[in-house]
Amino acid sequence: MAIVKPFKGIIPKAANAARVASLPYDVMNREEAKAMAAGNPLSFLHIVRSEIDLPDATDAYDATVYETARKNLDRFIEEGTLVTTDKPVYFIYRQMMNGRVQTGIVARNAIDDYLQDRIKKHEFTRPAKEEDRIRNFTACDANTAPIFLTYRKDETIQHVVNDWIKFHMPYVQFTSEDGIMHIVWIVDADETIQMISERFAAIDYLYIADGHHRSASAVKVGQKKRAENLNGTGEEPYNYFMSVIFPDEDLFIMDYNRVVADLNGYSEEAFMEAVADKFEIEKATTTPYKPMKRSTFGMYLSGNWYSLCAKAGTYEANDPVERLDVSILQNILLKPVLGIDDPRTDERIDFIGGIRGLNELENRVDKGGFKVAFSMYPTTMDDLIDIANAGAVMPPKSTWFEPKLRSGLFVHRLYE
Repeated sequence: MAIVKPFKGIIPKAANAARVASLPYDVMNREEAKAMAAGNPLSFLHIVRSEIDLPDATDAYDATVYETARKNLDRFIEEGTLVTTDKPVYFIYRQMMNGRVQTGIVARNAIDDYLQDRIKKHEFTRPAKEEDRIRNFTACDANTAPIFLTYRKDETIQHVVNDWIKFHMPYVQFTSEDGIMHIVWIVDADETIQMISERFAAIDYLYIADGHHRSASAVKVGQKKRAENLNGTGEEPYNYFMSVIFPDEDLFIMDYNRVVADLNGYSEEAFMEAVADKFEIEKATTTPYKPMKRSTFGMYLSGNWYSLCAKAGTYEANDPVERLDVSILQNILLKPVLGIDDPRTDERIDFIGGIRGLNELENRVDKGGFKVAFSMYPTTMDDLIDIANAGAVMPPKSTWFEPKLRSGLFVHRLYE
């Protein structure tokens, strides 16, 4: 039973939405964030990446960074850039990219559902990254970015959403600089709000698609506030975190590709022989080579593309984690041949989201100081849900979701 509730949302004034909305804080570095916000004092990056408003020498985790985030959020509210809904509501958030549509419900979720595994995870988190968002949420006294959740498609919820969209005008609609259309509806009818809440209560599990660090941080902030208020009722806003909840069939996972800086001491000839021990290798007839089925890979080396197909018996096909293509490549090539023991920390490997295209792999090898690149077949939503249900963990950099949720369209304050 998933506890999903409406909330009094802090949202941009409709005329400001396109300027406020920003890419998520964690898909860019400091310099990129500063460039994105240049000339736009309304960008939400001034809140989620507030170091851009401080001298370049300021450490990204200095206390002044989080103090600045709070000051900027307060200023946005005081100046009317952001406004608050009159009552607890749901929002419908639709994104359209290259003819694809994903439509989710913006809500708040109980931190107890996370703690009791009714919201299932599939990734480890890193304490340093958790601590950063804990400090941002604490300073702002708000969830400044939503968690990206999914669930097995439910026809009743879809019917309610489609009816609302059919008979109500959007609150805001705009196209961001990357060509993605964003549309938001406010669901404020009590009967519809009740229908959504009751239907989610019949769903056993929700799944984190993206945002493991944000969700872990939000839960820890809520737990700390609970400990500070022993007389709380359990219904205070800090007992919840903000999410956008999409049906699984709407979501699109792109390939998450790999580049490696060297051949771990192998000559190219010896490296190809080592690869051939575990893979069937053919020179690709179409380039750049994009794998079209499981357990196949593209490899770019010295100006040539090759197709690789993992040989039978080289991996455990019945294990939901071991049969992932990212696991196959790591376990039978990257680790034993190229010496990449821990892809989370090894500086010899980098990861390229599929949104950047396979030509970026060629650029990294031809001009960017890397020696070999691998194109991947994408992880599927069924893979993600199977692994989460098994209580297992995906390898790092297994999924790349597009489009990304925009920050700044919704804020959840942790007090009334």
